[in-house]
Amino acid sequence: MKKNTFKLFTSSLLFGALALSTACSSDDNKNAEPVNPVTDGRWITVAGALMQTDPGDGNGGTRVYAISKENAIDPNFSVDVYANGKAVQSSRTARLQSSVDGSTLFNITYTGANGGEFMTYKVTGGNNFTESTAKVNISQYAGTSPRWVKLFDGDKTGVAVNVATPIVTTNEDKSYKNTRGIATVLSLDMQQTLIAGYKQYQIPLTAEEEALGHHIFRLDAPTLNKAGNKLIIGTWMRKSNPANPATNESSFTRLGSKSVVVDYPSLENPKVITSTVGFGDTSGYRSFNSFVATDGNIYQATQRDTQKGSYILKINQSNEYDNSYVFSLDSALGIKGSYIDAWRYVGNGIAYAVYTYEGTSQGFLARLDLNARTATKVEDIAYDADLDFGQYQGFVVDGNNFYIAVTPVGKDGNIYVIDIPTGKVTKGAKLINKPGNHYIGVF
Repeated sequence: MKKNTFKLFTSSLLFGALALSTACSSDDNKNAEPVNPVTDGRWITVAGALMQTDPGDGNGGTRVYAISKENAIDPNFSVDVYANGKAVQSSRTARLQSSVDGSTLFNITYTGANGGEFMTYKVTGGNNFTESTAKVNISQYAGTSPRWVKLFDGDKTGVAVNVATPIVTTNEDKSYKNTRGIATVLSLDMQQTLIAGYKQYQIPLTAEEEALGHHIFRLDAPTLNKAGNKLIIGTWMRKSNPANPATNESSFTRLGSKSVVVDYPSLENPKVITSTVGFGDTSGYRSFNSFVATDGNIYQATQRDTQKGSYILKINQSNEYDNSYVFSLDSALGIKGSYIDAWRYVGNGIAYAVYTYEGTSQGFLARLDLNARTATKVEDIAYDADLDFGQYQGFVVDGNNFYIAVTPVGKDGNIYVIDIPTGKVTKGAKLINKPGNHYIGVF
């Protein structure tokens, strides 16, 4: 099925914003403050997904292997996660997160007998990952396959979200009224390994929207705002056919992009906000889909708009969409039907996105300037027709370096390390692949 970080430290970013730009010379960069904090001795954990039935489906489980930053940037170093890595608990593709310093992996098991179980792994290099004895299962609240991400709050909190199968409601005359599911928003104390709180409720759209069959099918990618008092949660929308409510319409006129805003940490008072700029979903797929940028605003990607492609939307510090901000990836790259599989804010208004577009299933990488609203395809990558970022999850940002794993399905690839201020690309460690498998991230 197709497609479906951390909070940048203000002081470092302010210095970086004054000292760095894409026009800086190499000599300037030597004396510049790093864009992001640097963790000395940080491990880079490489993750690979195994094929189950079809090449690239990633449903056969996930293996991980940790290397040093020095090895990650060395093209003469090789990693074979499938031969030498450790399996992490998950019946299908694991939903992994990592601590800012790379010393800990966080995992919630996806489906299966242990679906919904949260645990951590201590990273000590190679295939040495010590699984925590403390675990907590959230499946009774958020299901056995919850969507979740950690908040950028110093690795303290994870938030899992879920929408139970939507139910059709009719009026007294048996005519269609609406389709709604019960939403769950759950906060997880990742330090103490316990459920900190949860709330469950229906999240209605307007009566007019619901009468047409529109409803929230999935929630994902919650993000904590700069003030720390609201969560912005992405949505995946669907539409029932009012004449035959048991079926969803495969093609329909999309509403403006929507997010759900809830109070934090209480998780109460859900409110739907709507963009008039974007019309795609805001849920992402298997990674973060919105970020608090250096300017304090939230920037959010859209997906599944086959007409206009992906947008980057702006949510201001009043927790409303800023509809004066228009950033179309189609327009910026001169393509049609763009689709952002995953992306990462890296500081000073710069982000990187992996994407595809109409007419090809191949993945590409672009550098985005959120302030200028421009995008440039990264050329110094070994592109391949079998390169698919549809399940991509993890990027690493450390100092001035942005790390990404690039492997076509069933073929060897590399880690690439990109200098954030200049955009210079360095081909790093070789990633050894196996038929049908692909690497889904670095953590």
